[in-house]
Amino acid sequence: MWAAVMALPKEKYAVEAKILEQKERMKNVYELTLHCPTIPKICSPGQFVQLGLPDGEVILRRPLGIAKHGGETLTLFYRVTGHGTRLLSSHHAGDCLNILGPLGHGFTKTAQHPLLIGGGMGLSPLLSWAKEFPGKADVLMGGKTAPELFWREDFKDCTKAIHITTDDGSLGTKGFTVALLPRLLEAADYDAIISCGPEIMMRSVAAIAKEAGIPCQVSLERRMGCGLGACLSCSVDGTDGKRYKVCKDGPVFRAEDVFSL
Repeated sequence: MWAAVMALPKEKYAVEAKILEQKERMKNVYELTLHCPTIPKICSPGQFVQLGLPDGEVILRRPLGIAKHGGETLTLFYRVTGHGTRLLSSHHAGDCLNILGPLGHGFTKTAQHPLLIGGGMGLSPLLSWAKEFPGKADVLMGGKTAPELFWREDFKDCTKAIHITTDDGSLGTKGFTVALLPRLLEAADYDAIISCGPEIMMRSVAAIAKEAGIPCQVSLERRMGCGLGACLSCSVDGTDGKRYKVCKDGPVFRAEDVFSL
């Protein structure tokens, strides 16, 4: 078994955490709440953890963005996409998992009225920002259909306004998320844009933000091996010609540092 708590450099921990609750929010999307005394006290919105399954079920950990943190609990969302996440979904309250974190750099904490823009599972780390700074942010969320936007229940008590788009028009404005963005920027005085979701969406968001003169941060998603910057599996090219490790230098970057705009 893992040691109960193993300290790592710069306030990172490998912690054996107990599942308090696991529930399916929509088909193949789960909300996982863990009892984890150390990590919730030191993590910031936009950071992530590497989650390991017990007894050698899979070798590599799975990176998951932190959605809620407080007290001694940590909440993560994930979608079942393969063998590892399917095994994770089979665990129940009382089971123990090993959590490595908090990892990476998070979002800015200085914004007074940001617009959070997310699609799909990218809404998870945005929820962490909204929960830590309730009443400051508006959120623009997009999905293919109404059931994918169960997130609105989580955001409703911690954001000023919720704007919704769906591809099929079953909820909110019909169309892609960025189709609504120029109208929102004209109607409100935002001092930052914070985005996480499909990269094609974030590139469009970043371009619109640049045209509007609003600072934009994006959270990148890449396959990761170690989560500590050693294996280089998550490296990306920066616009300055440097190679960045998403796990260590990110996952949050200034948009202009990773996207050519």
